[in-house]
Amino acid sequence: MRALRNFAILALIALALVLLPGGGPTVNVILTVLGAAFLIALGFFLLQLYRENRWTLESMETLYRVVLYASIGLAFLTFAGYQKLWQGGDASAKVVWIALLALAAYGVFWSWAQARRMS
Repeated sequence: MRALRNFAILALIALALVLLPGGGPTVNVILTVLGAAFLIALGFFLLQLYRENRWTLESMETLYRVVLYASIGLAFLTFAGYQKLWQGGDASAKVVWIALLALAAYGVFWSWAQARRMS
């Protein structure tokens, strides 16, 4: 019962934001702030992950480390190009976007597997 009441309150707030004058820009601001908060939280998570695995990363061979960092960079660039490749492009652009993410994921997996094999 309590969950239903909380859901109803959220639905009323959402309805008010959409229907009241100026609600559209307010929703855009809220979504932008939530997106920025998510990216900041993701950055802190990745920083903590790096700190916990710093020794493992620094003990990897140079080739594996380069592949790992290049794959992570490729994933970030692919996500940065989401607007152009996925939303603004045709079907071939979507295939390229998925292929780039798959290549980045394979690079991370390959370097991780090689590091595990060497240890």
